[in-house]
Amino acid sequence: MEKAYQVKKIKSISEGGNGIKVKVPGSKSITNRALLLAALSKERCVLHGVLFSDDSRAFLDSLSKLGFEVLVDEEAGEVTIQGMGGRIPNNHGVLDVRSAGTAARFLTVMLSLAGGEYEMTASPQMCRRPMKPLLDVLKKAGVNFVFHGEEGYFPFRMQSKAISLKEVEIDTSISSQFASALLMSGVLLKDGLRVTMQGERAEGSYIKMTLAMMRQFGIEVRQEGKSCQVPYTGTFGRKEYQIEPDVSGAGYFYAMAPLLKKEVEVENVHMDSLQGDIRFLEVLKEMGCTLTDGKTGVKLSGKEIVDYPGMDISMKDFSDQTMTMAALAPFAKGPTLIRDIGHIRYQETDRIHAILTELGRMGISCMEEEDGIRIFPGEIKEAEVETYEDHRMSMAFTLIGLKTGKITIKNPYCCRKTFENYFELIDELYE
Repeated sequence: MEKAYQVKKIKSISEGGNGIKVKVPGSKSITNRALLLAALSKERCVLHGVLFSDDSRAFLDSLSKLGFEVLVDEEAGEVTIQGMGGRIPNNHGVLDVRSAGTAARFLTVMLSLAGGEYEMTASPQMCRRPMKPLLDVLKKAGVNFVFHGEEGYFPFRMQSKAISLKEVEIDTSISSQFASALLMSGVLLKDGLRVTMQGERAEGSYIKMTLAMMRQFGIEVRQEGKSCQVPYTGTFGRKEYQIEPDVSGAGYFYAMAPLLKKEVEVENVHMDSLQGDIRFLEVLKEMGCTLTDGKTGVKLSGKEIVDYPGMDISMKDFSDQTMTMAALAPFAKGPTLIRDIGHIRYQETDRIHAILTELGRMGISCMEEEDGIRIFPGEIKEAEVETYEDHRMSMAFTLIGLKTGKITIKNPYCCRKTFENYFELIDELYE
């Protein structure tokens, strides 16, 4: 167990101190989609602004083991991948996706549709995360799975020879990654693939991101409502691709605007982002912050806020900010209701349970609603926060400590999953 992190109180703007300007890593969601699309393409593609974290390293390591030429320059934030036009150089091997849900879902589908025999392993955390809806689709298409633990979960051996799949329905309620995986690798099938999405997030932000990126790489997807026709093509690709900064990671710093009454700017984050979490900045504006999208990035100021209101808000399309919103809620004027987040029970941990437990540990009254959480304002008492090996719990609940000085984060560096230098940036705030 790593050493706990004692979060020190930050001065509010009324007590002095400067504004906050930071640079966050590249988007995990865009990075891992770009890695897959570049590998499937026919071009030699240089990816700029790549996120280097546990999740992306798992993806990069897997591509290398599959025989792709992968050149990494971390100092420049670049990865060069030689696409193979849909061919997987090594049609057998052992891959460890670690705790990366994107790598787990995206690679499983890619290897199933391309063919071959693979041993797929993962971290204990990923072995508890849902895979069954996706694996059931692949089994019906002819992929053989032998499970080494509970059926429908990692780890397993998979063997794929003759795939029969022209159209598929997939439920997005548990994870929209299932649909994104099928959409991107659908280009491998000679007859193309029609993907019809069911569930509440069938037209959600991550599906929109996937489709936008496919088109940016030259894949002409035809969309009719919740159904998409992915064409067979071995000729798509890009020579270069710029990855956006991670808006999910930026959200923790933007939340400091109303919380600490500061001006915050995150370099190169703009309101036209592909990422659904950009909606969180609009929520912060509704809470009283002023928002300016300038040349160098969005500036959000909470200098003029005396008190911010509690919110009644659906976070279905930007649920990764649920923990951030939960960290702001105890300091609001009234109760906060976060709705439409039932699916976060199936992520790195049961995030609804984790939020309720840790806020309760701090003395905050909160309760589970149908598909949501209600949080009441209250006085924070000193507490050690469990992170449940969940990077977002570690980062979001640090905010409460910055406001009060009463929080210690246990196992803080699980944040390396997506944001390796998060606590280095937090330390810089004290200087």
